[in-house]
Amino acid sequence: MKRAIPVLVLSVAGLIPVWRYAPSHDTGSSSAPAQAAAPASTPSVSSSGGTTTTVVSGSLVDTEKGPVRVEVTFDGDEIASVRMLRQPDHPQTTAAVPKLIEETLRAQSADIDTVSGATVTSDGYRESLQAAIDAKG
Repeated sequence: MKRAIPVLVLSVAGLIPVWRYAPSHDTGSSSAPAQAAAPASTPSVSSSGGTTTTVVSGSLVDTEKGPVRVEVTFDGDEIASVRMLRQPDHPQTTAAVPKLIEETLRAQSADIDTVSGATVTSDGYRESLQAAIDAKG
């Protein structure tokens, strides 16, 4: 009986990492993330009082953690807001998205820094963001 309790405790402790394991979404044998065939959507434009508002969706970028797609709202030529349409269901992604959006609004381009701990999502975000900026023209 003296050995049963430590064996049980160590067995449970050894199984915890197995239960918590979340596999990444492997997109194939290529190490670089593949971009999905879906191109950026055509811009939707509305005009009121001399200001033109354009909403453009970036391309769907398939990353190791899951798909990423952004939607950018332009006020004239300025990026007014960015919204994530698709993002990986991952804790680092959830924490990184507000930082990525804030940096985009500050830089007014896709030339932004990677968020530490969310490199894969940051790369997919920048790629989709650049596609939206390119689609706007």
